[in-house]
Amino acid sequence: MSSATPVTPASTEDTTSARLRALLVRAPTAAAFVSGQRFEVVSEEFNHLFGFGDDTDLAGQGTRAVHTTDMAHTALHERAAAAFAAGRPLDEEIEYVKRDGHRFWGRLQATPVHWDAPAGEALWIVEDVSAARALRLQPTWTAKHDAITELANRREFERRLGEHVGSRRNEPVSVLWLDVDKFGEVIKDMGAEVGDHFLYGLGQMLIGKVRASDLVARLEEDHFAILLPDCDQHYAQIIAEKVRSAVASYRLRWGLHRTRVKASLGVVQIQPTLGTVDAVLGGAALACTEAKAAGGDSVRVFVSAGGYEELAG
Repeated sequence: MSSATPVTPASTEDTTSARLRALLVRAPTAAAFVSGQRFEVVSEEFNHLFGFGDDTDLAGQGTRAVHTTDMAHTALHERAAAAFAAGRPLDEEIEYVKRDGHRFWGRLQATPVHWDAPAGEALWIVEDVSAARALRLQPTWTAKHDAITELANRREFERRLGEHVGSRRNEPVSVLWLDVDKFGEVIKDMGAEVGDHFLYGLGQMLIGKVRASDLVARLEEDHFAILLPDCDQHYAQIIAEKVRSAVASYRLRWGLHRTRVKASLGVVQIQPTLGTVDAVLGGAALACTEAKAAGGDSVRVFVSAGGYEELAG
């Protein structure tokens, strides 16, 4: 009677490595591992992004293959090395070239695989942002959006809010004013660059917490506002509490930097006594000031001159 040949199980490390490589190759993300200015492993999406396919592969090729010039290639690696040495990832838009010579703008997010060895292997994730970049460069887009967060700016928010103030429609409209608690300490401890990335991430998170019909804007510094059409005070309070909780749970991870913050929110529903855009924003800001005065990480609702209603948080 013959016995089956025993199969030696793969080590946990080998299995994990195989799984990660399989995920990298098949995931719908343009990702690659880079070592010594050479692509070691790339995903299918990464190959396709740069015009490579089944018969051609960027794996094993130098990273120069996707850059427009030697100078651009060298400068990128110098910037990446400086960022990694300082404990920061590299996140910037770069003009790339495909295999057929076609150029496009990509957002490169690069980080060391091991932060204790910043000069070693790195992970690159690239996203084609040509269309978004072209849109941002249009004067009309620039006039309506904040450059750091890409949210609506104060002028655009006030314009949109003005469409509802004094309207004869019976649709309830509310506004949230959000102020990040102790944001100055983040800037002091982590620097302005990290602070900008935090504000961008926070803005994107806020968009994910509201409806597509709502408008999120950065008014100034760490002050945000959210316009809620067809939303009365009761539901605005509920949304404000969800936003407050989401901010408290939000984690900023930027290279070796880690931080968390909380936020104070003011809520106001447009009402006849608030007949101007400034009055509406003033009511929301006053409610937010009350929330900060109470210790922060809370919500207050503007109900009348001098009157506020607390929503437990």
